Amino acid sequence: MSELTDRRLEEKERRRLEILDAAETVAGVVGVEALTMDLVARKARLSRALLYVYFHDKSALLLALCVRALAALQARFEGAAADHTLGMAQVEACGRAYVAFAEEFPARFEALAHVEAQHPGGDQDPAYEEFLAAGDRTHGAICAAIERGMQDGSIRPEAGPPSLIGLTLWGLMHGLIQLSITKSASLGREGVGRTQLIDQGFRLALDALATPQGRAAFKRRADRGTG
Repeated sequence: MSELTDRRLEEKERRRLEILDAAETVAGVVGVEALTMDLVARKARLSRALLYVYFHDKSALLLALCVRALAALQARFEGAAADHTLGMAQVEACGRAYVAFAEEFPARFEALAHVEAQHPGGDQDPAYEEFLAAGDRTHGAICAAIERGMQDGSIRPEAGPPSLIGLTLWGLMHGLIQLSITKSASLGREGVGRTQLIDQGFRLALDALATPQGRAAFKRRADRGTG
């Protein structure tokens, strides 16, 4: 590969990342539903024609934004798990990392929620296949923590297959985060705060998954503030 070709590929990737940055910024202001290719093109200071060279429609752009979000989330899960030795503690750390991610990158979280709820997928769609592969890798980071907990005795082996538990936990936390965002007024009328709601979810997960030994070890870990 020639130096000129290398430079062209680097320039193309730089421009692609700039487009994703612009899309994320626009989504953070107007929301994913109201995001349009025109708005992104203006924010990225590109012509519409050039934008469509990189992403053929809004769906492709959102899928790319979701792949970026999932890669960042996977890294956070792996980093959070690495800070703890107990499997149950790793699972909780992944959940806390997801909550923090949604707070720090609301546009990315909204894009994930939008695509997961509305994208029909379809055969022979490379962009959607890349999205699914990124989701599998992120899910794998959670499953690894669950498997660790079953091996070290902090998670009940009869709780279910690690993959199914991981999906269930993902659905629980994703739903609670969405509820805390979209129904904050209703929660307030019930006297429930966002943190209170999410902490209740963690308590339910701990009660459902942890062995008596795991619960005791988890409490000692929490009391010491260590992994």
